[in-house]
Amino acid sequence: MKIQDIHAPKGAKKRRKIIGRGTGSGHGKTSTKGHKGQRARSGKGKVPGFEGGQMSLIRRLPKRGFRSYPDLKFNIINLNQLNELQEAPEITPEHLRSIGMIKGKTRLLKILGDGELALPLNIKAHAFSKGAVEKITKIGGKAEIIK
Repeated sequence: MKIQDIHAPKGAKKRRKIIGRGTGSGHGKTSTKGHKGQRARSGKGKVPGFEGGQMSLIRRLPKRGFRSYPDLKFNIINLNQLNELQEAPEITPEHLRSIGMIKGKTRLLKILGDGELALPLNIKAHAFSKGAVEKITKIGGKAEIIK
């Protein structure tokens, strides 16, 4: 076998259809698109799922199966606010709610690390910032997460 004997198989090289080059070509006048109508026009054409102007199937079917979960709402307390509660042995969301520092029964409690603690405290909350945990443990207190 020689290099000049190698050729593409029959049907592999198909010439593209040349349209719109006069009536003698056989593909002139309407350029093989028929007469007028949507498919004879230029542009992108129909999108998949288009049903000729009829309401498409995807829009006719009812929407089902979505459930929006609410965002977790936190009551925020900083460490400098907890300095007022030095007489309490343990600081919990219920204790803070009873003295009026936080409002609402369903909200969760998050302790942030703004300020410094004067005395070591045992604090129970739903979430802590990294800085708050470091400051609480450095002074000798406990940061306990409530599930």
